[in-house]
Amino acid sequence: MAPAYDPNNIFARILRGELPCHKIYEDDVALAFMDIMPRAEGHCLVIPREPARGLLDISPAALSQLIQRVQTLAKAAQKAFDCDGITLHQFNESAGGQVVFHLHFHILPRWDGVALRPPGTMGDPEKLKAQAEKIRAALEA
Repeated sequence: MAPAYDPNNIFARILRGELPCHKIYEDDVALAFMDIMPRAEGHCLVIPREPARGLLDISPAALSQLIQRVQTLAKAAQKAFDCDGITLHQFNESAGGQVVFHLHFHILPRWDGVALRPPGTMGDPEKLKAQAEKIRAALEA
């Protein structure tokens, strides 16, 4: 059995406005923002407002609504960055590669022949801000 949800994880703190983010989208179901350690241009995250540690403990109703937002954001990222494809990552528990224990989907724009960058390098804040604006504009178009 997985440990309990920690309401002080970094994404919960972002949801409460205690930590900043380069916000792309928000509603009563989800928040989308730029990954601060991007592995591709336009790498963003979509998280539920419902406190859920991972895919296995979110309510089916919230997951259904969340995945619709993930699809909408993926389409916007593809349009904004004119990429050849999208990679969607979602990890569960340490053994599954999860680092932040609040359910989140990674949306990574991809181009033929361009590998993902290695994990762990901080992105330039001004570049992340500009990329968030670019995805927001694609959402509104």
